[in-house]
Amino acid sequence: MSVAPASDPHIVSLVLQSKKALQEGEQICSKANELSATSTQTSIDVLILDAKVKWITDNVLEQLKLAAFVAKSIEEKRTKLNKQVQDWDNLRTKQTDALDKILNELGSQRVPPDFHQTSTASSIFGSQDSEDEQQNDKQSNGLSTLSRSPSDTIQVPRPKPQADLKNWKTLRDFVDDQAIEDIFECMEEEHTIVEDILSRTDEYSEKLTTAIHSIREYLPEMIPPPSIEQLITSQDSAQIGMAGHLESLAAHYDQMCNALREREAGDVFGEDDLQDMNRDTEELPSILSELEENLRSVTATYDQLCQIRDTNQEHIKRLSNVLDELDELGDIMTEMLQTQETVESECEQRFTQMQRHVLTVEDLQQQFISYQTAFRKLILEIARRRVYKEAAENIVRGMMDQLTAMTEEERRVREHFNQEQGAHLPEDLCLCISNYPTKWDISPWAGEVLESLPDIPTDMVTEVYFYLS
Repeated sequence: MSVAPASDPHIVSLVLQSKKALQEGEQICSKANELSATSTQTSIDVLILDAKVKWITDNVLEQLKLAAFVAKSIEEKRTKLNKQVQDWDNLRTKQTDALDKILNELGSQRVPPDFHQTSTASSIFGSQDSEDEQQNDKQSNGLSTLSRSPSDTIQVPRPKPQADLKNWKTLRDFVDDQAIEDIFECMEEEHTIVEDILSRTDEYSEKLTTAIHSIREYLPEMIPPPSIEQLITSQDSAQIGMAGHLESLAAHYDQMCNALREREAGDVFGEDDLQDMNRDTEELPSILSELEENLRSVTATYDQLCQIRDTNQEHIKRLSNVLDELDELGDIMTEMLQTQETVESECEQRFTQMQRHVLTVEDLQQQFISYQTAFRKLILEIARRRVYKEAAENIVRGMMDQLTAMTEEERRVREHFNQEQGAHLPEDLCLCISNYPTKWDISPWAGEVLESLPDIPTDMVTEVYFYLS
């Protein structure tokens, strides 16, 4: 071994470099330890915040599901009510069309003027002449209830000339159209009222759906965070490596301090020893570089944890606003449900009244059908009575003709007898022999008026037979 000077500055320089490297390494490791300790607390905060965010988000989603169910329920109830309105409207259309049909048929059914104009007999529509008018008509026809002329019993009032058919009244003229219009107006008014009631909830379902979508869109995006355990593990691995590097720096520093003490004690180092010390010292920057790299890794982990924590804190603030909106939505839904119940109650009351109107229209239709049928049968009844009346008059006319002929023959026979034998008989003997034969008069029952029937065209009777057959 060669001998070097006792105050070799090279070894001192190596010691100083080693000491500086050790100090820098200790600073780096100390900072890494601080970051690691803070990272541990930050990771705990992250886990707590993450659990809170997840719990609140899950609860919000459950509430939104409930709100969606309420929106669906309101829409289903609205659909049911609208269907009831549509069914009623279809029924109304059906009944009103049927009513219009029978009214049109009534409008095409002509009524002979004698059925409703003033006549000596009672009107089938309840219209009757006054006693003076009846007396005047009888006198104008040359008839009197006091007359007992044989011809009076078969005399029939001359029928008045029938007006032009297009000027005849129809069965529709005897229908109260205004009452029907009033019913139609009531039905339309009820329909309008129900539509107005239903319009209160027109936008409920859409508004709820929009609010639900808006709240759901405002929820924080739940991106799966990196594993906290992996982050802490990677940080611990970096620290373990840093600890190894720091031990190497401390060992190198101790080695250089020992070498300096040995040199000061007079020991002389060989060339190989000096080369080893120089080589170890030259490796110090690379060790510090690795420490700094590990520190950057620890810092990156810490920064990542802080970012996750800050993001979750922002999520908490955002979810606080969501909860406020959810509370407001709950109040709105409560009000909507109350309004929907009110709408259902009011609609049910209106539906009852609307159904009554439809039943009224249906009853009117049946009444008018019965009215039409009764009128047609009335035509046949009047025709039948005319046949009876004419047959009875023919019998009376035949009896009157026969009685007149018999009376005239009897008168001639009596006159002939009186001419031949009367002069030979005493005047006070059988006074009745000079009487003329009794004259006969066949007349209606005491106080009754000769029946007068309305004049009905033959083609109308034939048409009625066709409809009723």
